[in-house]
Amino acid sequence: MPLQATSGAASYDAFGGGVPVVPAYIEEVFSTFLYSGTNASQTITNNIDLSGKGGLVWQKQRTTAIAHRLFDTVQTLGNELASNSTSAVTNAGNLTAFSSTGFTVASSISDVGETYVTWTFRKQPKFFDVVTYTGNGVAGREIPHNLGSVPGCVTIKKTSGVSSWNLWHRSISTGDYNGNETLFLNTTAASSNLGNQAGPFTSTTVTVGEGRNASGDTYVMYLWAHDAGGFGLTGTDNVISCGSFTTDGSGNASVTLGYEPQFVMWKKSSAAGAWNMQDVMRGMPVTGDGQFLEANASDAEYGASQPIRPNATGFYGALTSNASSTYIYIAIRRGPMKVPTSGTSVFSPVARTGNSPTVTSITSVGFPPDAVWQKRRSPDGAGSNFFDRLRGRRFLSTATTATETAANTSATRDLVSFDMTGFTVGEQFSSEINANTKPEVYWAIKRAPSFFDEVCYTNNASGASEQVNNHNLGVIPELAITKVRNDVASWYVASNIGSTTFDRTFLDLSSVAVNVDYVSASTYKGFTSTTFTVGSSAVVGAGGFNVVTYLFATCAGVSKVGSYTGTATTKQIDCGFTSGARFVLIKRTDSTGDWYVWDTARGIVSGNDPYLLLNSTAVEVTSTDYIDTYSAGFEISSTAPAAINASGGSFIFLAIA
Repeated sequence: MPLQATSGAASYDAFGGGVPVVPAYIEEVFSTFLYSGTNASQTITNNIDLSGKGGLVWQKQRTTAIAHRLFDTVQTLGNELASNSTSAVTNAGNLTAFSSTGFTVASSISDVGETYVTWTFRKQPKFFDVVTYTGNGVAGREIPHNLGSVPGCVTIKKTSGVSSWNLWHRSISTGDYNGNETLFLNTTAASSNLGNQAGPFTSTTVTVGEGRNASGDTYVMYLWAHDAGGFGLTGTDNVISCGSFTTDGSGNASVTLGYEPQFVMWKKSSAAGAWNMQDVMRGMPVTGDGQFLEANASDAEYGASQPIRPNATGFYGALTSNASSTYIYIAIRRGPMKVPTSGTSVFSPVARTGNSPTVTSITSVGFPPDAVWQKRRSPDGAGSNFFDRLRGRRFLSTATTATETAANTSATRDLVSFDMTGFTVGEQFSSEINANTKPEVYWAIKRAPSFFDEVCYTNNASGASEQVNNHNLGVIPELAITKVRNDVASWYVASNIGSTTFDRTFLDLSSVAVNVDYVSASTYKGFTSTTFTVGSSAVVGAGGFNVVTYLFATCAGVSKVGSYTGTATTKQIDCGFTSGARFVLIKRTDSTGDWYVWDTARGIVSGNDPYLLLNSTAVEVTSTDYIDTYSAGFEISSTAPAAINASGGSFIFLAIA
């Protein structure tokens, strides 16, 4: 397991370079934050230190055609510019404060019935910087910056008068990146050679020509880094990339970043094209429709197509109407990068009673979940329905072998959205989520290093002997749950996979687990801290099917994947927790046995504890006392049946604090 660190942004030497003294992480310098209007001022807490470190807040109304608003900490508080406009800076008082944990917007940009997105870029070497200057009319003037690396993208806007947003990107410039090839953030125009408006660019300065240095005029410059390292425990991880790609004859392209992106801004550079902005918070799934805005236009959000689809090491461009075209992009790494230290920051159980057709926001989760697993409890049971951001609004049921079902038939049905502090459910549909008057439970989970990750991939159509897939768990997975999305097939599960053999079983069945050697396996063939390998089995490794794999690991004080031998007597399971388990999943592996699940939202107490079965549509059982509280994990009672505590029996479990 990697070292854990909880400190803040990195410290650099006086020149803005060198090795970070304290690890820096993407979640400390970038945030996509969504909010809904209230007709009142709102304080946005995204845990980005803007008052102490400085940076940029880029805001856009999603539901209505309203101009973009860009606020930075270097200009006068409240000054704003519009990326889709040539207008000079204005100050309407729309942003009223920067703080150590975010910023405050005025009621004027918080209209009831409207939704908004903000992207926050904090100043940080190797990531982003903001510079202002007053022109002196001298060509070849060097403007200093603190990016600590050669910029990958630079945009300059005159703030004292009307002017375009001149933008230079490393992938459209020639030679020493001299800035002759220019784009304009406020238009769709292709790049053009305007001469030396800016450049060359170095790790400490940007040279500007007279066109961006008119005497007496004021300017603001935003700089983004490119593959400069500076992040993570070693200070070598990249978190931002400025590159290009060219689509093939069908309009497809594959981009390798070395990380999974959470934000991509991209533009056709070989011809006219919009500045498209996509992010995972609004929706950037691997399948189906996503949402994107255009930096050069005031238009409302588009959701009719999904050109950019992320994967564990980059993204895939599906621009079917743009064959053999060249694009530039700015991509930002997915977070968090820090290993969690608290279970409440990555997991939350929620018990409630459905109220369909009322659309209801569940805000008690406390973090933006990446997966929400739901199960009806009674009076008539139903399968567990898995939703997650990466697949979009689509669900899979653990109690069946059925294919994935799209839940986006209506904007107000099933799981409507993943939100900043929870999720929203709507009218009951085929998944029976939010069924009126029916009690149900949700398990909200956040992806985080050493705890939980998700990978979607397409397996080999040829049935090759093995296929290596990347993941971002950062440690060797100890529990892998795999389901083919577009074919009828069981849920494959592998446990105790840190060794050369593992127990393989099925989530939708009560089958006995099979101990399998990696070498001869036809499903899972090996796991490392960055990859997992699948074999020739049609369910996980062949057939050309779309597949999803959920990966769990033991994370100190947060989660425990383990095994135990039953005693038929009271047995305490030490998970290394301090306040007990809030979620427990148990499966017998040496004999048939169901997948039992408990959580604190329904009750893990000294008396009776309700349990559900993930592999069954049976109703919740409330009259048994099979597990009890134990500060270091959970306790199995002497009254537990053979399926949980048979003497000499073998069991696997997942517990979350």
